[in-house]
Amino acid sequence: MGEFSALSTDLTASPQAATELHRYAEALLAHLAANGTAPPAAPGFRDVPGYWLPPAVEALVALLGGDDPLEPLSKAAGRDQQQTALFLCLALAVSGQGSRIHASWLGTAFGELSLERPVSHGQRSLWLAAARGAYGPAGKIFVLRKLDAAAIPEHADPEQWVQALAPGEPAVVIPPSLADFPEMAEIPELARPAVAAARLARLRGRCAEITSARQADHDSSAPLDNSSAAPAAAWAEDEPLAVLRTLIGQGGPSGPMASLSSYLLDDLRPGADPHLAAIALHVAGPILRGVAEELEADSSLAPPATLTVPLLGHRIHLQPEGPDPVSLAAAEESIVTEGVVPRGRPWAAVVLIVVGVACLIGAAFASTLLAAAGVAMAGLAGWQLWQRRKLAEADAQYVAGQVNELKELAEGAVWALHAYARESDARAEQATEDATELTRLIRRGPRAA
Repeated sequence: MGEFSALSTDLTASPQAATELHRYAEALLAHLAANGTAPPAAPGFRDVPGYWLPPAVEALVALLGGDDPLEPLSKAAGRDQQQTALFLCLALAVSGQGSRIHASWLGTAFGELSLERPVSHGQRSLWLAAARGAYGPAGKIFVLRKLDAAAIPEHADPEQWVQALAPGEPAVVIPPSLADFPEMAEIPELARPAVAAARLARLRGRCAEITSARQADHDSSAPLDNSSAAPAAAWAEDEPLAVLRTLIGQGGPSGPMASLSSYLLDDLRPGADPHLAAIALHVAGPILRGVAEELEADSSLAPPATLTVPLLGHRIHLQPEGPDPVSLAAAEESIVTEGVVPRGRPWAAVVLIVVGVACLIGAAFASTLLAAAGVAMAGLAGWQLWQRRKLAEADAQYVAGQVNELKELAEGAVWALHAYARESDARAEQATEDATELTRLIRRGPRAA
């Protein structure tokens, strides 16, 4: 679809007629958006040869007045069929009378969607209007078929769509059985089923949120569907009206266009318009069903019968009947080796004792000062030996404490592994229920929202 920059004729050739036309068209759009009717005064502009807008405005006024629009409609379509169709579809939508469009106009105005090129502003505005129900169920089905024809799931990265639907997933999920051993929850054999089950539950919750028919809170603050033929003043977004202003030459330059996948991913994110989210969820349905099947399979993985876990910095092999004696003995030996500080012979104390004894012997033949020195040296040697003994006892107590703690943790880890195995059946059943419900919600389709 060509965007709105190219006009069918040079308006500078008739500036007065163009001014009259744009003035009336601007007033027309203002009335349509406010109360869904044309201005009370009859059109007072002249035709501009070769330009589609004058007869398109005449056709719109005739439609709104219940008159036959065939002659001006044929003239406008002959000059630019697509711009004429886009103008009429959007104008009737913002006036709350989208049900009056001809089925062929929507197809002509919309054109073709493609993953290789951006979505035009005209296409997005029709997409928004149809999602809000401006054209009734047929309009929504039309957009769905256009999106289905683009074959988006065949070229999609499932992880990208999952992250859009349920962003901010936790890196680690700690099941109740491993609450006392959170480090075990990071072991791949145990983490994979728990993370998969939690992820599947979040996806189910988001799908239920999008497809929920109860939008009372949202609707009360910003009416979105147009079943009551509300004009554009009641809409949450004004993109269709902005495109109309651009079509009549009153709008500024169009903003950047986004890709088809970008729009759909944005529509899936939390906080998006629920009508647009429902359509995006329909498109993402095949992707999410495949993801749900994988998550269900991962959630149902049988827990390992044996497992090697890190406890106090040592790798202990857990078996159903208890910790593996070999790995436990190796860990105890490592604790002893690391916990006992190697100390050499107490040569300093030995030297002090020898010198002290010599001083005591010499004191028998000399002054009493030697006797005092000998006693002091012997006392110092004894203090050093006592300190050495206390350090050895502290090492032994530390080693014994570490060994006992390791044994208790190993026994507790075995029981936690048994509890995890008991949880696995309930986890698998819940995952099956979540996957089934997710599939059911997707199959309900966007009409549920």
